[in-house]
Amino acid sequence: MMAKFGAYFLTASNFVLTDAAESIVNILASSFAFFSISLSSQPRDANHPYGHGKIEFFSVFIEGGLIGIAGIVIVFKSVYNIFYPHEISNLITGAIIIGATGLVNGSLGYYMVKRGKQLRSVTLEADGKHLITDMITSVGLVGGLLLIHFTRIVLLDSVLSILVGLYILFTGYKLVRKSVSGLMDEADFSIVTEVITVLNEKRRDAWIDIHNFRAQKYGNELHIDCHLTLPNYFDLNQVHTEVKLVDQLINNEVTKTELFIHTDPCVPQCCYYCSMPNCPIRSEPKTEEITWTMDRVIRNKKYFE
Repeated sequence: MMAKFGAYFLTASNFVLTDAAESIVNILASSFAFFSISLSSQPRDANHPYGHGKIEFFSVFIEGGLIGIAGIVIVFKSVYNIFYPHEISNLITGAIIIGATGLVNGSLGYYMVKRGKQLRSVTLEADGKHLITDMITSVGLVGGLLLIHFTRIVLLDSVLSILVGLYILFTGYKLVRKSVSGLMDEADFSIVTEVITVLNEKRRDAWIDIHNFRAQKYGNELHIDCHLTLPNYFDLNQVHTEVKLVDQLINNEVTKTELFIHTDPCVPQCCYYCSMPNCPIRSEPKTEEITWTMDRVIRNKKYFE
């Protein structure tokens, strides 16, 4: 941030100011992100039985909001300077400074996005994407400064600043949208699809069907509720074993997950798609292979209903 503001005072360029203003947002957003990640990593307690992970969505909301405010300020100042232009100078030096800061931000941003995906931390990923956006802005900024320097068209400084400001505003909107979807428990279809794929690939004969499937994210933890249909002649120990196998499969193959599995006994209408061998109560042979899909598993009823 200090380097970018140094470049701004050196050049007096609105275009450089767009990058410097966003750096203020970087510091404020990262400070809150640090706090939210520290809080979300704390164990559950009596007041927070699902953990503290939701704080990460507040962090993303604040970051997106700050980015949006920065974009609006940049656009308004740039429009003002179209009508009231001022002299700019030392553009090559400014371009070198901005290029160096962009390289640092980009490297850190890619690392944070990578770690955020590994840890399934929406805050780390959002902050990393913000830094990558900052790098892209810096690359465009360097090109714009060189263009202004060689063409001597001062008006380009404000015009390019408006374009960058609008891009920053759009980035802020996407982050706010993502945070609101998390706070509203909007389904994460990518994770649900991944879970369903693994269940299909490792499906056991006793798992007749899965339905009423719901998933919620709390920070880096996933919570899944579902109904699992099992043969009705299984005793409680067998039911517990099958439920435990589903739990272990998702935790080992997908992500750290807390599951609440309600078991349903099979009924004669399940026979036509049941793969259970040597079933003592089968009323009809298996005639259909049903693949678990998103549409099937989220319904609150068995497949024949």
